[in-house]
Amino acid sequence: MPLEVSASVFSRHLEKNELPIVVDFWASWCGPCQMMAPAFSAAAAELEPDCRLLKLNTENAQQVSAQWGIRSIPTMIVFKSGKEIARTSGALDKNQIVNWVRQSIR
Repeated sequence: MPLEVSASVFSRHLEKNELPIVVDFWASWCGPCQMMAPAFSAAAAELEPDCRLLKLNTENAQQVSAQWGIRSIPTMIVFKSGKEIARTSGALDKNQIVNWVRQSIR
């Protein structure tokens, strides 16, 4: 199950995680974000424990969103050792998420 995080918890995960982290940048008013949420949860069930999946609400973490240049949502970023290694924008289904993450962390 993806973990909904605040800006400070997000930063802690980035700093102290050996696993790749997949972050879904989303907002409650975003229709495509709402449509993708069940797929992201289903992907988490398949990808964990090899990755950690987090959800960050861009409305509550505007500074983090600006820091990472989030211009459209949903946007997913894969981080490894605190660095961005892959990014995609737009709603994906479960299989697309799983395949994209697996290709990204190879």
